[in-house]
Amino acid sequence: MLECVVNVSEGRRVEVIDRLAASAGDDLLDTHRDPFHNRSVFTLAGTTAIRALAAAAVEAVDLSAHAGVHPRLGVVDVIPFVPLPGSSMADALVARDEFAWWAADTLGVPCFLYGPQRSLPEVRRGAWVDFQPDIGPAVPHPTAGAMCVGARTELVAYNVWLVDNDLALAKRIAALVRGPHVRALGLVVGDAVQVSMNLVDPAVIGPAQAYDDVARHTAVARAELVGLIPDRILQATSRHRWAQLDLGQDRTIEWRLARRGK
Repeated sequence: MLECVVNVSEGRRVEVIDRLAASAGDDLLDTHRDPFHNRSVFTLAGTTAIRALAAAAVEAVDLSAHAGVHPRLGVVDVIPFVPLPGSSMADALVARDEFAWWAADTLGVPCFLYGPQRSLPEVRRGAWVDFQPDIGPAVPHPTAGAMCVGARTELVAYNVWLVDNDLALAKRIAALVRGPHVRALGLVVGDAVQVSMNLVDPAVIGPAQAYDDVARHTAVARAELVGLIPDRILQATSRHRWAQLDLGQDRTIEWRLARRGK
């Protein structure tokens, strides 16, 4: 089975987010909404529900009217396909390409591909400037922009909020913790600041170390898991820290799959 983690540029209109979640049916494992990022993350099981969710999002959201602190290229901004145990990266790449062709043909949205050949940060830096879409129109969709469609291994999206509301400090810390296993940005989120991280190899640097690496430089207000975490990463984390790190058994991919009989 593949996991699909859909990042949509809408985090404020609850009725729209609920409608998008409903479009995924029983394949929806988790919804994370952030009004300041103006972004929602939908974690899906399999490769079917993403098409209904993407079509609903393109219809409901206008990127030209969008404002939020998170970088974005489109309404359905990032769509990674992730192999779970029993599936392979080759399966994820096939799903990636099939979805991108469908999105271009059915929705008219250009798609930039990422995976083994280039990373998502490389797409964000180079799209429309250094290279054109891999699949679909050569210009952005007028209201939906473009999609970044990828294949990747499991990662953990993780935010650490600082006590000191100092954006320059958050950016300095992000630069310090950033590396081969961690992508990090310092962001203003409402009246607070955070170090927003993707732990791209959580078996090497997981939530506990990411939290501690930030706390080494300043006082931490709280942590936030975005979406779900693989059970093996949770079990590698000391149970007495789960509450502090915003973790729990019911926040794992495996627990949500079992609850839905997947």
